[in-house]
Amino acid sequence: MSRKSIAAAALVLAAGLAACATPTPYQPNARVQSLGGMAASGGYSEVRLEPDRWRVNFAGNSMTSRETVEGYLLFHAAELTLQNGYDWFSIADRHTDTKARSYAVPDPLYNPWYGPGFGYWRPSWRYHGAGYGWRTWDPFFGDPFFADRMDIRTIESFEASAEIVTHKGAKPAGDANAFDAHAVVENLKSRIQYPAPAK
Repeated sequence: MSRKSIAAAALVLAAGLAACATPTPYQPNARVQSLGGMAASGGYSEVRLEPDRWRVNFAGNSMTSRETVEGYLLFHAAELTLQNGYDWFSIADRHTDTKARSYAVPDPLYNPWYGPGFGYWRPSWRYHGAGYGWRTWDPFFGDPFFADRMDIRTIESFEASAEIVTHKGAKPAGDANAFDAHAVVENLKSRIQYPAPAK
């Protein structure tokens, strides 16, 4: 198989995998959840701190936006409030963490003639630079030209958490940290994406 055919096959495979990758759906958090044959990590979780106080959390994968993560957190807080017989909740504490990691991917189309077929031999030579004198170039050091082209990528994922206190009765007016659980569920339910049914 030629090198060009291998590079083309690698690009098609990468594009196919990218198309299959999906944002974290609204699901219980587990290290990995099965999603139609692919994996979607993250989801919601909660810890009961007191009879009416909870710590709720939603972790998204690298395909899930910050807005979605924070919306799913609010939706889960509202569902939890209603499931336990309460009507509204107040947020005592809330924050969103961002996890970022960068990595370098060699250019799949960079396939020099002096690559695998030549035992990975690569040229090195000396050159004279004005103001620098004689210098040596070696592709393993990547300076100052002809080095392997690299694609540097940074992936971000978001995780939101909040401590909520649940209450019964009517939500107090004018409190920006108080949410009517019925209204939150009603307003957000059309934007919630659930996991695809298992096949």
